[in-house]
Amino acid sequence: MNSSAFRSNKSYNQNRAREPDRGQRKMEDPNTQRYGVPLYGAAWVPSNATISTVSADHNPDDAVVDGEKSSDNPSAFLALAGGGGEGRSGIPNAILLTEFDFSANSLSSKPVSRVGTANELPYRIAVHPRGDGLICSFPSSCRWFDWDVTNNNENKRLGLISSDKMRTKLEDVGQQLALTFSEDGSLLAAGGEDGKLRVFKWPNLEVLFNEEKAYTSVKDLHFSVDGKYLVSLGSGGPCKVWDVTSSKVVATLPKENDENFRFCRFSQSSERDQVLYTIAMRDKGGSIISWNTKSWKRIASKHIGRDAVTAFNVSVDGKLLAIGTNEGDVVIRDTSKMQVQMNVKKAHLGLVTALTFSHDSRALCSASMDSSVRVTLVQERSANGFNNGIIFFMILLLAIAVSFLMRQGMIPGFLNNS
Repeated sequence: MNSSAFRSNKSYNQNRAREPDRGQRKMEDPNTQRYGVPLYGAAWVPSNATISTVSADHNPDDAVVDGEKSSDNPSAFLALAGGGGEGRSGIPNAILLTEFDFSANSLSSKPVSRVGTANELPYRIAVHPRGDGLICSFPSSCRWFDWDVTNNNENKRLGLISSDKMRTKLEDVGQQLALTFSEDGSLLAAGGEDGKLRVFKWPNLEVLFNEEKAYTSVKDLHFSVDGKYLVSLGSGGPCKVWDVTSSKVVATLPKENDENFRFCRFSQSSERDQVLYTIAMRDKGGSIISWNTKSWKRIASKHIGRDAVTAFNVSVDGKLLAIGTNEGDVVIRDTSKMQVQMNVKKAHLGLVTALTFSHDSRALCSASMDSSVRVTLVQERSANGFNNGIIFFMILLLAIAVSFLMRQGMIPGFLNNS
């Protein structure tokens, strides 16, 4: 969703935040919380971030040292961004940090830290893979935030502190709709609402290339696993694959029929080769398309439903795909056969705006315009592709059916002969 779409949904934001029944209803699941602002960006804090903190909801004895939990109650931190925009809606703008407890499958009921951003809406965020900090896009510029650990009554708390690191390169550049780091953290790409595409070396921010008219407006960006390629999507142009070193387009992905590409992600395949995924919307609904990263030809296409896809991501291990819809649904599919592994209907009341897998690929965070965030623990599939819970349910139904038929005398068995 770009800033124009955000402005057109301002009344939606205000109504959602003020609804007494739906907006403030008690969440039954502890893995879902509302933090009071429409959310547009979400990212996990890397475990190698040099932080030492406890959350607002947990005992100080459960401390985190260098991102790893010292007790048997492991947790991880999430960065979230959003707000009500520039108007007088009464909805604040903020970057939030919250904590997820894996063993309890619960999110902290209130943020660990909150950084207010006055009238500037924090839109997209990207956390550095090595844990250096995070970058956030605002209506006219990008800003860098370092991790901040403060002592309060001998308890250490994780926070964020604004830095001047980005001011000389991404100040007064307009709204950036896409931000992404390469997997090793050595590159940063930014795509603007004005159609400009920039790639920088990190951390010195040396410009590798600056494409002035990549699109009318850049929508999505992602680096290949090896950092050699950058895939881009935008309005007013096709999906392009760039060679980062030469800054040249090496492939233009063709559309079929009435396809409209929405998202793009590189991933590692099970065969240790790279694969590229795009989401395409048509009149009949959405599809996931996989591409060969040598020939740049289509490998396969899988129809995934009629609802509009509003968020998409791939797990770090390359085994899972996550789809968020305008109906608030969250769907996890495996990459081997594109089968549904988990389907969380109405995970959110509003459309899903961001999806991000944890670094160990065992959890998925989803955020929504309805101010809610949810963490879904990924359930394993059995060898035949069925979820273990589904198998148990099927066995239970079969046992009930057999018992009923035997009581009716329709199945002669040992019970009738006793």
